[in-house]
Amino acid sequence: MAEEGGNRGRGWIDRLKSVGPGAMVAGAFIGPGTVTTATVAGVETGVTLLWALLFSVLATIVLQEMAARLGLVTGQGLGEAIRRRFHGTAGWLVAAGLVLSAVALGNAAYQTGNLLGGSLGLSGLFGGAERWWALAIAGAAFVLLWTGRYRVVERALVVLVSVMAVVFVATAAMLLPPAAELLSGLLVPGLPSAGQGRLLVIGLVGTTVVPYNLFLHASAVRERWEGPESLPAARTDTILSVLVGGAVSMAVVVSAAAAAGVGEVASAADMAVQLEPLLGSWAGAFFAVGLFAAGMSSAVTAPLAAAYATAGVLGWERDLESPRFRAVWGVVLLAGLVFALVGVRPVPAILFAQVANGLLLPAVAVFLVITVNDRGEMGDRVNAGWLNVAGAVVILISALLGARALMEVL
Repeated sequence: MAEEGGNRGRGWIDRLKSVGPGAMVAGAFIGPGTVTTATVAGVETGVTLLWALLFSVLATIVLQEMAARLGLVTGQGLGEAIRRRFHGTAGWLVAAGLVLSAVALGNAAYQTGNLLGGSLGLSGLFGGAERWWALAIAGAAFVLLWTGRYRVVERALVVLVSVMAVVFVATAAMLLPPAAELLSGLLVPGLPSAGQGRLLVIGLVGTTVVPYNLFLHASAVRERWEGPESLPAARTDTILSVLVGGAVSMAVVVSAAAAAGVGEVASAADMAVQLEPLLGSWAGAFFAVGLFAAGMSSAVTAPLAAAYATAGVLGWERDLESPRFRAVWGVVLLAGLVFALVGVRPVPAILFAQVANGLLLPAVAVFLVITVNDRGEMGDRVNAGWLNVAGAVVILISALLGARALMEVL
């Protein structure tokens, strides 16, 4: 009996050691955009919108588990699955156009924010112009991706996510509100009577449940594992990593709520300054490290996700050393860097990407649920009934939020 328990314990240790693709997903959604949105939510509403992040985390786990299962069981990425299902039809043109516009163009637009967000952290630590730190971050991301070695990229992202977890969660742990207030914010959905509460809910969900992570995850699991026998390890990786990512986002909300009582907080950089009276002189530098890690992780994953999605939809070779694969992530990285260096945010492209993503997430989620219920593709690894119910709820809510976001943008 003791030996059986020991084997089970070693099994869990082995699963924890295999964490990787899920950490890439977490690193992708905990970017400067998420940190900024969580900061504004904490400043304006305290911890009353933590429930939106809790929903986002659960929704992300549901969809990412399906994407990982699709990749391991069928050997296809999500882009490849879309191409196979719609190949040679008008539907494929629509699907390919939506994916390429939302993921490839959208990530190029968002990359500017990733680089500038990470540079804010380095500038806070060492001084100097943010644009030159953005150049350094872009250079580091280029080197990582150019290696063409998936495990090198994965390990770097595991480290960055670990840094964010330590920094943000440790900071929030020293600033926790009363337990009743915290539990109410987590478990009681509601909107503040004043301010932009509805928009903040859309922002918190939209920066966590992101469509390009579905493409990234379905491809990344195949780089790490082979076949459906690896599903238990993949599920552990997904659940643990997304929970850690969600804890980081919630920690930023909690920290911002506390910092708002000290002085004006309009951004994550302001929060680093306002935390010093609460936690001491080390707080600013500590938080700046976390901000750099958030920017750096997204600066790597956004180009990588764009390359995986483009290669899958267009039927290209899925090889990190392929010239075409490198060309896609290189264009995304370069576009973000150019805008960061000239100091111009590509607002029209960002607005377009928001519109495209608002359409893409529910559409891709529907396709994903249909595909993982196809016994011809999945065999006996099709969705359980409760997963279909959970998927339907996520699709409905994401469609409603997406429609609301589109109305706000348009």
